[in-house]
Amino acid sequence: MFRKILPIILILTLVLAACSFHIDLPVTQKVGPTVTDEINVPVPDSTQTVDLTLKFGAGTLKLHPGASALLSGTATYNISDFKPTVTVNASAVSIVQGNWRLTGIPDISNIKNEWDLALGTAPMNLTIDGGAYQAEYELGGLALANLTLSDGAADTKLNFASPNLAEMSLLSYSTGASNVSLTGLGNANFTSLEFNSGAGNYTLDFSGQFQRNGSVHIGTGVSNMTLVIPSGLPAQLTVNGGLSNVTHDSGWTKTGNVYSQTGTGPQLTIVVEIGAGNLTITR
Repeated sequence: MFRKILPIILILTLVLAACSFHIDLPVTQKVGPTVTDEINVPVPDSTQTVDLTLKFGAGTLKLHPGASALLSGTATYNISDFKPTVTVNASAVSIVQGNWRLTGIPDISNIKNEWDLALGTAPMNLTIDGGAYQAEYELGGLALANLTLSDGAADTKLNFASPNLAEMSLLSYSTGASNVSLTGLGNANFTSLEFNSGAGNYTLDFSGQFQRNGSVHIGTGVSNMTLVIPSGLPAQLTVNGGLSNVTHDSGWTKTGNVYSQTGTGPQLTIVVEIGAGNLTITR
């Protein structure tokens, strides 16, 4: 992902040269020593639900349960500008990656930027603002009242291995051209799920223990979208988009652009707005 920066710099150099400007190429900007920062944020002394925000640009971000505090873990990097900043303001907590200030042509061959963070079980609204990065999220067993994720060109795997301990009002995910897999969504305990994406490959797996009705809206461009819906889960799926190719397993009935599956328990209602591409409904 860091390799995307270098071609931009080279193109700008060529454009300036074509305009008869004289420039001196900067020296190569190399990485520094690898540094590991310990991060430990106690639960704020407040009766309000914690608002936790993570802002991460490029690299690898891992989240999982297991902290006795609000959050604990490490940030490892070899660009000093990447040093994260932790801010606590009453019940609002943010951890923000520093911006890389380029002073030369970057040596991108050995860049390291990794966060490995554990979350505690305090009730929280979790917001993750990512860039072009790789992410592994295990969020089962937490108490998420709301979950908001946004990223650019990402490779993301998110899972709820066990039920969310709080009723989640909204799970919102917005992404660009990415590869994203969301699994165990039945355990997320959401009321509403909003998923918006550009071109890419996406899997939304609704396995898990639904505790109440869930409403899902999906908006996607030219993409391959797979919906995993367990048998026995009552579900209704409406597909809007004239250029999409829809395939499904047996057990579904189709009336116009509406697909239905019978079952018992909470109802899953899904509306898919797909520009073009492939939609697969499977178990």
